[in-house]
Amino acid sequence: MFALEKPAGQPKPGRSGGLPKMASVGDFSVLSSSIPATKVELSVSCRNLLDRDTFSKSDPICVLYTQAIGNKEWREFGRTEVIDNTLNPDFVRKFIMDYFFEERENLRFDFYDVDSKSPNLSKHDFLGQMFCTLGEIVGSQGSRLEKSIVGIPGKKCGTVIVTAEELGCCRDSVLMQFCANKLDKKDFFGKSDPFLVFLRSNEDGSFTICHKTEVVKNTLNPVWQAFKISVRALCNGDYDRTIKVEVYDWDRDGSHDFIGEFTTSYRELSRGQSQFNVYEVINPKKKGKKKKYVNSGTVTLLSFLIETEVSFLDYIKGGTQINFTVAIDFTASNGNPSQPTSLHYMNPYQLNAYGMALKAVGEIIQDYDSDKMFPALGFGARLPPDGRVSHEFALNGNPQNPYCHGIDGVMEAYYRSLKSVQLYGPTNFAPVINHVARYAASVKDGSQYFVLLIVTDGVISDMAQTKESIVNASKLPMSIIIVGVGPAEFDAMEELDGDVVRISSRGKFAERDIVQFVPFRDYIDRSGNHVLSMARLAKDVLAEIPEQFLSYMRVRGIKPLPAPPPYTPPIHVLQTQI
Repeated sequence: MFALEKPAGQPKPGRSGGLPKMASVGDFSVLSSSIPATKVELSVSCRNLLDRDTFSKSDPICVLYTQAIGNKEWREFGRTEVIDNTLNPDFVRKFIMDYFFEERENLRFDFYDVDSKSPNLSKHDFLGQMFCTLGEIVGSQGSRLEKSIVGIPGKKCGTVIVTAEELGCCRDSVLMQFCANKLDKKDFFGKSDPFLVFLRSNEDGSFTICHKTEVVKNTLNPVWQAFKISVRALCNGDYDRTIKVEVYDWDRDGSHDFIGEFTTSYRELSRGQSQFNVYEVINPKKKGKKKKYVNSGTVTLLSFLIETEVSFLDYIKGGTQINFTVAIDFTASNGNPSQPTSLHYMNPYQLNAYGMALKAVGEIIQDYDSDKMFPALGFGARLPPDGRVSHEFALNGNPQNPYCHGIDGVMEAYYRSLKSVQLYGPTNFAPVINHVARYAASVKDGSQYFVLLIVTDGVISDMAQTKESIVNASKLPMSIIIVGVGPAEFDAMEELDGDVVRISSRGKFAERDIVQFVPFRDYIDRSGNHVLSMARLAKDVLAEIPEQFLSYMRVRGIKPLPAPPPYTPPIHVLQTQI
């Protein structure tokens, strides 16, 4: 998947881009270690393909392309096998892809009738193509998308069915416990204070740190506490990938003494407690110097238990809907919309900051909302005909039905509102938060989750009421994204985003962290490549949603519903004429 750089100045932990660095013990933090995405397996079937062969049926192949975010270039991702003589293929070869909720992955499926052994696709007959996003497949009912094949004018090209299945190994966690015997004594006045460091190997031969145990003081025969780690973090789902374990003697000044190391793999560890899981701890320097060197002690696996975690995709597959609501700041501090200096300026040639933020976030979230109808609200304006100030008005002018169709419908209603309302004030967030909270409070069974996007210039007037609204909303199935546009200081917004200090109101703390704030200016691409900078913005504001969603479900003890039964293609019975 296309790796996105994190913009400077963003405090959020995220997946690091580029090659993993060699791990060092001192600076390890569980949050900053890069955990690979979950993986999904795509299965492809077609029905009623075009028949391009004169004397028999087509021999189809499917070729999958992914699109680079920056330059929009399509790159071949992989090909299925060729199935001879059928217009209704169920391809056996699957496509395994990394899946990130917060990124938009555009896909193109091309179909060809293979006429020779040549790998060059131009030598074969084109049967049509289908465009979609990975989110569209995952977000469809039962994670099964059926779409018409297009691309040959005037011809019906048939349909394609793509099904997504999350790979099981990505959802497993293991609970492991280790002990050691007769480790080398490293401290002059006492015994060692040992701890273990686990590192997974990368494709380029380097290692990434993935777990560090606690220190057990003053012993050469420590028993460490059991710890839990995801299989993704431990070996990226590759059971035979090398896992290196280093043994250190802890020192207060951070210059921990290396005792020795050993290597293993997930497959070896999964044998559990046995003679295969007693490891000699080897110090290569000592081994090179001393002829009689045997080892620096042994480490033994005491227990190994696999637990399967429920994932965000389990809920989506079971039918949970993500409801997306937009709230836009129409206060006078944004500037007169007819002036180019205004944050609401309607430039005929490019989107303003409000439009860009709406589109970037909305285009990803809409894949998870089956009816694609989004309530769009405004706040801080005087409304016609009587000029009353409103802090939750429908952008489409219909308070009984504030829904807009798709993100394009939201954009249209936003532009229409700008022409009819008068920007005013003050900037009150609490009414729109309470508006969404009322809906969220009515469905707490896990069938729906609400995401509110507030786009604002950030000068908030009702801080106390907003904090109270957020603390109350933290008990509900909802998350709040705030995008701050313009040059203001956003200190108040940073306070609402409870990453450093959990937000509280009247002595009550928020049950969960549900607010994610980003300043739009951190994403303005100096080179003018708005596509890339908006992809980064969407990635950063949406990255926390799956974990916030899961934290609500866990606290409430809500399990995902079973997915609908898998699709079984109809069997075509050949009619024989008598």
